[in-house]
Parts: sequence; structure tokens; C-alpha cells
Amino acid sequence: MTQHHANATERAIAAFRAGGPVLIHDADDREGETDLIYPAEAVTSDVVARLRNDAGGLVCVALSAEVADAFELPFAQEVFDHPAAADHDLAYDDRSSFSFTVNHRETRTGITDDDRSLTIRALAALANEARTGVATDPAEEFAAAFRAPGHVHLLRAAEGLLEERRGHTEFGLALAEAAGLAPAVVVCEMLDDTTGRALSPSAARTYAERHDLSYVEGADLARRLG
Repeated sequence: MTQHHANATERAIAAFRAGGPVLIHDADDREGETDLIYPAEAVTSDVVARLRNDAGGLVCVALSAEVADAFELPFAQEVFDHPAAADHDLAYDDRSSFSFTVNHRETRTGITDDDRSLTIRALAALANEARTGVATDPAEEFAAAFRAPGHVHLLRAAEGLLEERRGHTEFGLALAEAAGLAPAVVVCEMLDDTTGRALSPSAARTYAERHDLSYVEGADLARRLG
């Protein structure tokens, strides 16, 4: 890793530790997408608005495999009893990370910026309690706090994180781990308003520079954190 790339990675970790977002491009031969990623514990209604307006993709919360197991969250594909769930071939990976969709029980519709930010912060808080052992029955506490289906998509990370899979789910959680944060991150694909396709890496870097945010390549993160 060159000094420039090493510095970019360290800046990304520092930014995340401070509660700020990081732009991560996975790889041209994978999804070829840049996601805008936040620590889930730092998500406010303004952050949800930014994800909607500036990123434009699907707002998801990625959880570590350990936390997902503690919450008893399956992969969605494993529980869907419908022909559409069969032969789920993906061009970019072996499997999807999707689990349930949820709303916090104190939300109304669940879709507003305030509602989604409440759901996301509550997920981060309970994930941290599950990780530290404060939650004595994480699955029961999860069911008491959230209802499904909802408006926040949950993702399950690979158990080995970047050693097993190099998706934005794993990149975000590896970043959270390096920053000493709860094992819960928000990921949202950045889309191009003109073409409707994934925002190009050059355009994503320009966005990051314009807003003084950290941009990092997945390969550089993997070399540092994998």
C-alpha cells in the first residue's frame, strides 16, 4: 500500500471514529459501486435525508454475524418460502446479505427521516449491548424493540468479515471495528442522478472532496483491516 493510500485509510478510520461518513468503493469487478457509510450510532434525521438525497440507493443497516446470531436473524433467502427465492444467482457475489426489514416499535409509519433514524440508532445501541454482554437475552430484547416487516433493511455480515467477503457490509463493519464502534453501520449506494447508474469512482471522489469527506478504495481497506 502506498503512503497516499495508507493515509486515506487512516483518515477514513479517524473520520468514522468521530461519527462521520466514509465513501467506500468496493471494486470494479464486483458491484462497482461506492457506498456512503455511517456508524449507525451517529445517524440522525439529517443523515437519513442526506442518504436519500445525496446517495439515493437503499438505506440498510449492516450487523456483524455475532450480533445477527444473538438477535436470531436469518438470511432472508433461508426463510422465504416462495419460488422467487430459489436459484438466487448473483453476478457479483455468492449470496446476498439481506435479512429482515424492521421498524422500531415507537415509530409511526417507519419511513420518515425521524422514524428511520430512531430505528437505526436503536439497532446500534442494542447491537452494542449484545456485543458487550449487557443484553441478557438479545433476541427477546430485539423482538421487544422492533417489529417486522419495516422500512430499515438489515444485512448480515460474513463471519470472517473481509477474510470471507468483500462487500460494503463487511467493509463498513471492519471500519467500525477498527474505530472501536458498535458493530452496526448504515450503508447506502451512491447513484448518478443523470444516468441512474452507480456513481462512478471519479464522481464519488469529487463528491467527497467537495464535502470534505473521506473516500477509500475497498482494496486499500482490505490490506489494512483484512
